[in-house]
Amino acid sequence: MLCGRWRSCRGPPEEPPVSAQVAAPIARPPQPKDSGTKRPGLLALKKMGLTEDEDVRAMLQGSRLRKIRSRTWHKERLYRLQEDCLSIWFQRRIPRAPSQHIFFVQHIEAVREGHQSEGMRRFGGAFEPARCFTITFRGQRKNLDLVAPTAEEAQRWLRGLAKLRVRLDAMNQRERLDHWIHFYLHRADSNQDSKMSFKEIKSLLRMVNVDMNDMYAYHLFKKCDHSNNERLEGAEIEAFLRQLLKRPELEKLFHQYSGEDRVLSTPELLEFLEDQGEDDATLTRAQQLIQTYELNETAKQHELMTLDGFMMYLLSPEGAALNLAHMSLFQDMDQPLAHYFISSSHNTYLTYSQIGGPSSTEAYIRAFAQGCRCVELDCWEGPGGEPIIYHGHTLTSKILFRDVVQAVHDHAFTLSPYPVILSLENHCGLEQQAAMARHLRTILGDMLVTEALDSQDPEALPSPEQLKGRVLVKGKKLPPARSEDERILSDREDEEEDEEEEEVEAAEQRRKQAKQISPELSALVVYCCATRLRSLRPGPTQAQPFQVSSLSERKAKKLIRETGNSFVRHNARQLTRIYPLGLRMNSANYSPQEMWNSGCQLVALNFQTPGYEMDLNAGRFLTNGQCGYVLKPSCLRQLDTTFDPECPGPPRTVLTIKVLTAQQLPKLNAEKPSSIVDPLVRVEIHGVPADCAHKETDYVLNNGFNPCWEQTLEFQLRVPELVLVRFVVEDYDATSSNDFVGQFTLPLNSLKQGYRHIHLLSKDGTSLSPATLFVHIRIQHS
Repeated sequence: MLCGRWRSCRGPPEEPPVSAQVAAPIARPPQPKDSGTKRPGLLALKKMGLTEDEDVRAMLQGSRLRKIRSRTWHKERLYRLQEDCLSIWFQRRIPRAPSQHIFFVQHIEAVREGHQSEGMRRFGGAFEPARCFTITFRGQRKNLDLVAPTAEEAQRWLRGLAKLRVRLDAMNQRERLDHWIHFYLHRADSNQDSKMSFKEIKSLLRMVNVDMNDMYAYHLFKKCDHSNNERLEGAEIEAFLRQLLKRPELEKLFHQYSGEDRVLSTPELLEFLEDQGEDDATLTRAQQLIQTYELNETAKQHELMTLDGFMMYLLSPEGAALNLAHMSLFQDMDQPLAHYFISSSHNTYLTYSQIGGPSSTEAYIRAFAQGCRCVELDCWEGPGGEPIIYHGHTLTSKILFRDVVQAVHDHAFTLSPYPVILSLENHCGLEQQAAMARHLRTILGDMLVTEALDSQDPEALPSPEQLKGRVLVKGKKLPPARSEDERILSDREDEEEDEEEEEVEAAEQRRKQAKQISPELSALVVYCCATRLRSLRPGPTQAQPFQVSSLSERKAKKLIRETGNSFVRHNARQLTRIYPLGLRMNSANYSPQEMWNSGCQLVALNFQTPGYEMDLNAGRFLTNGQCGYVLKPSCLRQLDTTFDPECPGPPRTVLTIKVLTAQQLPKLNAEKPSSIVDPLVRVEIHGVPADCAHKETDYVLNNGFNPCWEQTLEFQLRVPELVLVRFVVEDYDATSSNDFVGQFTLPLNSLKQGYRHIHLLSKDGTSLSPATLFVHIRIQHS
């Protein structure tokens, strides 16, 4: 009865949207002359509920902040929050393109007060800490070290940025889209009179990646120009945006379940959830979704969902392709360490190339912020008895070992409580090794594991749960007793990490020398004893679970190819670390998937180098609370497993993806208005060799705003539990390679079925919100 009463008071259906590909023949658009007075921009502050906030209002006025870059480079620059409340404009000595003068609040990783960055500690000593703060960013952007004129002004920026970040994080996708479009409206309003001429509307369309037929654009313009004065303002602008942001494919889907009534009752929404394959599809769940996402209070009271509420639901995290339940910790964390994939970094100290790039403690902090749990410390003799970290025999800069250990103490457990492994590559003499041990004990204190756990089975590694908040040292260890010199470690017990990273001549010289290991440092190696992997064949003496082997990618591939199942069994009991070839001078990465297929846990990548390899790594560790530990499939954990990634058996799963549409794809050249993307979608399958495949759609010409494909891609899978699915959007180019637009990677076992949105990420992993793909997914297991 309530359902019928609500539906009976509804007006007639709106006219269906006209496709942007069809021109509506009406009068030619005029060429108006822009005029008007400057007025404040759109009311983003009001939309964010921060109208009365004094800190944010002060940021809108701007501040002259001193930027710290070196001991001598301290330049005062104007920084000001833009009226969209999404971005901050800053002054440059030499003016550049507009996009080079702003950064976005959503890209901020953290804001640190005082001298809490490497730059501030090194170069900001002349300024009192109360006036100093550091903005760190997601992705590859450098830290921004700033000094305010007064401590109070610094506090205003610290508080204001915190409020903006909290508000942005709390925004739903519809609010993000609203802010996004108003940002471009503000830019397109050339004379800032809060009115939009047709010329400005055309500019807006180009900014948001739409190359619309002039006649059809003018048809939409005039449809909303109720005052008939060739200007849109207020409600007319909102009406134009509603036309522009229509989602015909969602309307069609909505009407399949709602019929002509144009609202979903609770049973109708339940039917949709059941067709989606939702595990918790119940009437109670349908009622909860209506209460959460419906915008119309009357509809909500009558337990009905309108089209707007339906769109809100599908654009929310609950409507995304990634299983929301898997974003929390959901796996068993009580199994031995060897049963987990562990997020691992190679040359962690580098921010760029391994030949001449800078080394920085900030690189460790960024790695921890990305969920990394195993970091590398390349330790060398330093002046004044202090060991240093850098890429030996290169022009990379040097940092103190003790500063890195301090960064571990301060930041290792900010994102994840599970254990961190310090992989030591030790080139120091006995004296400085003792200094290393002293710093580890003094700075880390009780965090550091210095002896075996009392309750631990000696035949197995402890679990991540048992080692919560603890730091493990991976390195060489002296045998229990030696007859001559307890500090000498024979070459036969040395690991092979460096052999491909340095010149052959230097490697030969090392082989002629015995390795000296400090007893103090050796004592800190408890569960991760670096040992050469001699053979995978069973011998009279079984290898111990605390022995860790490090292999180059080349040697690992050879083992996978030649030993198959034996290597998998080895990795079911012991840790194996894989690192890139030393020949990768530009710090390029290798694909980690092949190593994961054989159960290798510590697959170390150059975190400073974005690319599809790091996309795969981010996708692998996206789930389980992003804690840096992901439980391996059962076929990689059993000591007697028969699994061989090279011989996986017949297909047993079919993955079908129908690529429907995309929304609000970013422009690749923001400074060139005529540059509109020609998008295509490629779906990649990364798994065992027999499963690896990719398929792509056709490209859509000149439409990055709402391209439509409706093309189906199908994949046959043999080992679905190891599969990562990577969705990639590219800008088609007939004469050269396509340009990257955005991507999203996730494990197949975390991919939800049905109609789903995929929220795209940039090349360095930052959000491209509100850019999304809309797809239909079906997974069939035989």
